[in-house]
Amino acid sequence: MHFAQLPQVEAAAVPADGFLLDVREEDEWAAGHVEGALHIPMGQVVARFGELTESVGEGHRVHVMCRVGGRSAQVTQYLVAQGLDAVNVDGGMLAWEAAGRPMVGGREGTADGAFVL
Repeated sequence: MHFAQLPQVEAAAVPADGFLLDVREEDEWAAGHVEGALHIPMGQVVARFGELTESVGEGHRVHVMCRVGGRSAQVTQYLVAQGLDAVNVDGGMLAWEAAGRPMVGGREGTADGAFVL
């Protein structure tokens, strides 16, 4: 599967009750994230795959996000290959913030340029 064929969704189209997997690093997560998202840094996804499948439950879609969409695209590709219904959140946290979607953490719960996403 090439990234051009990768299933993706716009940040504004992620359902409010959708399952989110944030694959950014710890400092990025602390700077601001989506409340309720599961945080597993990209480098830990394979080792923590069981935790992910337990958390998402059978038959639910995994919306994968990072800062701009590159790392999450790689993780989405892996998850799809493992048989999960996974989609990349196009534009990542930057698109999430631009769409006015809610966030927690960081300064005043926003993802402005004052800190790293």
